[in-house]
Amino acid sequence: MRTVDIRVPATSANLGPGFDALGLALSLYDEVEATLTGERGVEVSVSGEGAGEVDLGERHLVVRAMREAFARMGVAQPEGIRLRCRNRIPHARGLGSSSAAVCAGLLAARALAGAEWPDDEVFALATEMEGHPDNVAPCLAGGLTIAWSDHARAPHMVKLAPDQRVRPVVLVPSARLATETARGLLPKDVPHKDASFNAGRAALLIAALTQRPETGLLLAATEDRLHQHYRAPAMPQSAALVERLRAVGVPAVVSGAGPTVLAFSTSDTQDLIAPEVGNDWHIQLMDVDPVGANVQFPETR
Repeated sequence: MRTVDIRVPATSANLGPGFDALGLALSLYDEVEATLTGERGVEVSVSGEGAGEVDLGERHLVVRAMREAFARMGVAQPEGIRLRCRNRIPHARGLGSSSAAVCAGLLAARALAGAEWPDDEVFALATEMEGHPDNVAPCLAGGLTIAWSDHARAPHMVKLAPDQRVRPVVLVPSARLATETARGLLPKDVPHKDASFNAGRAALLIAALTQRPETGLLLAATEDRLHQHYRAPAMPQSAALVERLRAVGVPAVVSGAGPTVLAFSTSDTQDLIAPEVGNDWHIQLMDVDPVGANVQFPETR
């Protein structure tokens, strides 16, 4: 038997104007212990988020990702896989839980196979399985990432280090929202003026997050006209909370496809967030995870 431990961070994508491009790794983690048992069959146990809900066999997302990775590497599929999953990332809340599972599975397979499988190919398969790269990029690399695809549809990323004064605050509701539902509300075309508006705000957001995390700049930089208001009917409470927070000067956006809300806390706004939130939300002050997914063999600790 051989075992590997994988730790993968939660992520927040879009960050307001950076639709399908920007992502941020957060200090909230899922942990997966993956073992090749040498015996026939798949055994999965899950504690924490998703316990009692997710498939515990071949359809478990980490297992599916491992199978895809073994196939892509040209490695024979192992007969026996055992997973121990300790999940802290909420499911269907816009915090990258599926990206975390995919990345965990791909990295576990690479480590257990002992194969020389390049990072860019891991990233490409993770993007293929997720459908877009904005969550998998920060999950794999950590920090603040800009992701895009070239003309051949191959994904690429650049990793940046946010200013240490940037403190993300995650506001998680009890309600869930499937990414497919939220994405289905988006129009096929948007006005040119809105696309131009978002291009400027996304550029400003990079400068604000990495060099000048001032409340005024962050508030302007997190404005969006491409996706949040189109999705608001599917998450009215989230849209209303974003409005309330922004009205008192807190830079707030919908995290990913929602319904979680992400706010950036600064010295000017740290006392303004809680009074606007109410009792229906779970508030978590986080750090930006600087390194992304972590792989360790237990015997090397």
